[in-house]
Amino acid sequence: MSERTMTAAKATSAEEPLLNLERPRPGVAVLTLNRPAARNALSVAMLDALHKAFAALGADTTVAAIVLAANGPVFSSGHDLKELTAHRADADKGLAFYSEAMTRCSAMMQAIVACPKPVIAAVQGTATAAGCQLVATCDLAIAADSAQFCTPGVNIGLFCSTPMVALSRNVGRKRAMEMLLTGDMLSAADAVEYGLINRAVPAAEVLPQAIALAETIAAKSPLTVAIGKRAFYAQAEMPLSEAYAYAAQVMVDNMMTRDAEEGIGAFLGKRPPEWKGR
Repeated sequence: MSERTMTAAKATSAEEPLLNLERPRPGVAVLTLNRPAARNALSVAMLDALHKAFAALGADTTVAAIVLAANGPVFSSGHDLKELTAHRADADKGLAFYSEAMTRCSAMMQAIVACPKPVIAAVQGTATAAGCQLVATCDLAIAADSAQFCTPGVNIGLFCSTPMVALSRNVGRKRAMEMLLTGDMLSAADAVEYGLINRAVPAAEVLPQAIALAETIAAKSPLTVAIGKRAFYAQAEMPLSEAYAYAAQVMVDNMMTRDAEEGIGAFLGKRPPEWKGR
C-alpha cells in the first residue's frame, strides 16, 4: 500500500501543496511537482520546497532512491516568468529578486547532486529552460516517448546560462551549444541519443519504470551507492591522473567498510547479502 504525505509547501492554506510525496515501495520516495496549472514553473516557493525536500529525503534512512515526477502535461516550464516580470516594478527593477531567485535555483540543483540518494527524473511531458536543467541535474531520467526538451531562453532575449551548466555536463558540447543557441525542441528519441535521458518509453510506463529502477537501486547497499554517487561527480571535475588517484583511494576506503566485506563474502558464498549501511 502506498504511504502518501503532503509537504507543507503552500502559499496559503486554501491552495494545493506545491509538492506531493509518496512512498510506493520500500526504500523508494516519489516527489511530484504539483503546479500543473502553472506548467510546474519553478517559482521561488517551488525552489525552496524542492531544496527542503531533497535535504529531508537525503537524511531519511528509510529512503534509498528518489523519483522526481510532475503532475499535468508539462514536467516543468522552468523559471516562473510571471513572477520574474512582476518584480520589474521593484525600486531596483528586480535586480535583488533576480539575484536571489537564480542563487536559490542553483542551490537547489546542487542539492540534488549533493543528495546521497540517487534521483531519477520521471518526465511525462515537456521540460524547458530550468525544467530541462532539472532533468539534466537528476542522476538518471526516464521520459515518455512523446516528451520534448529545450533551452529556449535565446528566443526571448534571456540566454539559458544556468541550464547550460547541467546541460553541458550531460551532453556533448556541440549538441549542448545547438540546443542553447537555437532554442529548438528536442524529441525524446534525440534526448536519449544526446545522453540527456536514459530511455524513452510509452507515457503510461514512465512512472512505473522509474519506480522499478529506483527499487533496483534501493536493493543495493545504501552506503556503497552514496559513496559511488559522491565519487562520480567529484572525479568528473578532475584531471585524469588526479581522478584516478582519488578513485583509487575511494575504492580502498570502500573496501574497508562492513558492507563491502559482506557483499564480497555473500558473492563468494553464493548467498544474498545483508546490508548494514556501514
